[in-house]
Amino acid sequence: MRILILGTGGMANQHARHFAAIDGVTLAGGVDVDPARVEAFNEVHGIERGFGSLDAALAWGEFDAVANVTPDSIHHPTTMAALAAGKHVFCEKPLATDHAKAMEMTETAERLGLVNMVNLTYRNVAQLQKAREIVTSGALGKVKHFEASYLQSWLVSKAWGDWRTESQWLWRLSKKHGSNGVLGDIGVHILDFAAYGAGSDFSKVFCRLETFDKAPGNRIGEYDLDANDSFAMTAQLENGALGVIHATRWATGHVNELRLRVYGDLGSVEVQHRHDWSKLYTCLGEDVETSTWSEVAVDPVPTNYQRFVEAVLSGKNLEPSFRHATNIQKVLDLGTITERDRTEHSVL
Repeated sequence: MRILILGTGGMANQHARHFAAIDGVTLAGGVDVDPARVEAFNEVHGIERGFGSLDAALAWGEFDAVANVTPDSIHHPTTMAALAAGKHVFCEKPLATDHAKAMEMTETAERLGLVNMVNLTYRNVAQLQKAREIVTSGALGKVKHFEASYLQSWLVSKAWGDWRTESQWLWRLSKKHGSNGVLGDIGVHILDFAAYGAGSDFSKVFCRLETFDKAPGNRIGEYDLDANDSFAMTAQLENGALGVIHATRWATGHVNELRLRVYGDLGSVEVQHRHDWSKLYTCLGEDVETSTWSEVAVDPVPTNYQRFVEAVLSGKNLEPSFRHATNIQKVLDLGTITERDRTEHSVL
């Protein structure tokens, strides 16, 4: 299987390393509008061919699939072009910047019979996979409540670099540079983390967004710092569970941490995932009476990259699919709408 890496920024290195490590996969080419960047990227990863545009790469065409690692606002046009050329697509999150574009991508991929998956990174967390297995087995009984959070601290810490001077961070704070803020950037992850772990999709949401002052005039150079920094959401799942979800880049002391708690009438599970470790805890059976929590050991699971290759080779689409990401995008869109309307909206 031959795969093209579209976009050679920071996250593309993860794609290249993961795909290159899979037996039978060849990195066929790299694409970037910056010639120096694609040349350097190809040298690091031993890729022979570089292209300055997707059109040029598609004209060559000697590859089976595209790993789309372009900025969020570019996902739609580039994915549509790749699909039209008959290429399977593994797209970075979020699938698109709005539900309508995401749905067009989904329907096109499905109509053409092409494998389509989205890199919702935290599906790679074995503890989340095991938590879902426990929930869907019925061990928790009827799920009543859940809480989920995604906490980052890069606006108060230089652990990932200095956002005040580095474009890779500044664009995430600017609407005109394609950012939908925390809601669009990491909201997609924690919404998926919550719904997948709790074993049910969303039915209703209400969200509040906040953008805080970060610089004089909330502007640095060409970047207007107007994308939301924090969100707090109340939500109900199709299984009836009520819950809260929140995320921020102002969480001092939390480099990159996701947490999910799911409560049922027979027991509970909790997943903690940080940049350096992951843990799963349960409170089940007799432990419910003493509120005793036990850590559960889990085995590694296949990564999204491995499952995409499996899907292409087998011709059978796997999750997380474009359609799933499109459903999540609808919830993200409703987050913005409910902030404006100040009222709850139904997802269905």
